[in-house]
Amino acid sequence: MTRIDPAPTVTLANGVEMPQLGLGTWPMTDAEAAKAVATAIETGYRLIDTAENYKNETGVGQGIRDAGVARDEVFLTTKMNKQWHSVDGARRACEASLERLGLDYIDLFLIHWPNPDQGTYVEAFEGLTRLLDAGLVRAIGTSNFLPHHLNDLFAAGFVPHVNQIQLDPYHLRPDITAIHAQKGIVTESWSPIGRAGEMLADPAITRIAEAHGKTAAQIVLRWQVQSGFVPAPKSADPERQAQNLDVFGFALTESDMAALSGLDRPDPDMLDANSFGH
Repeated sequence: MTRIDPAPTVTLANGVEMPQLGLGTWPMTDAEAAKAVATAIETGYRLIDTAENYKNETGVGQGIRDAGVARDEVFLTTKMNKQWHSVDGARRACEASLERLGLDYIDLFLIHWPNPDQGTYVEAFEGLTRLLDAGLVRAIGTSNFLPHHLNDLFAAGFVPHVNQIQLDPYHLRPDITAIHAQKGIVTESWSPIGRAGEMLADPAITRIAEAHGKTAAQIVLRWQVQSGFVPAPKSADPERQAQNLDVFGFALTESDMAALSGLDRPDPDMLDANSFGH
């Protein structure tokens, strides 16, 4: 097995250190997640991302134990779904996730989608703050929140430590990342290297990859971390896991970064957090 140095960390607004690159686990079964997580941790990963909706928290927890590292060496993120969107519901969601994971605390607990049709994401976030105060979680945040959802939280006096969004060179999301920068919110990206391999075959990306002697995925992930984002690519393949983590030993040029950022485009198939959620 190839072992890679763990990723450097970013500091959240409350002082918690979060690894700057992690392993995504959607879609994986419990059995797949247990194996992939253990392998990833042995490779050098220290950030693992899951969710109640992924239905693999049990496997993720098993993988952490199988890896044999101290609990405080792993940064575990999970997310609660829409059935828990209330102050008390957040506590029940956290306790249920902890039971499935077999852990006694969560490093980062997120609201998975705002689900504005329910209109209770502000109350749900208040519940997250209570979990933080109770020591059940170390940091709190949101996932897939758009600017107006975030502004509702700000109006209530809340600022998430992290907002996890779909973000890659095809989806720059500047309206959201600008708010993150203003408020000190860390941007975490799901599906950070795109889907179905389309983006990784883009000539603009493959040219840069060839120039650096890297894979297309490594170039996109380097763009992510060099931009200050925290990507969590999914992979169950040990070789690909190692490649994805091995992006901190080189840098892209200014022209490389500009070329990648110039790939942004409208996407009519992008999930809309105003109408989609779970």
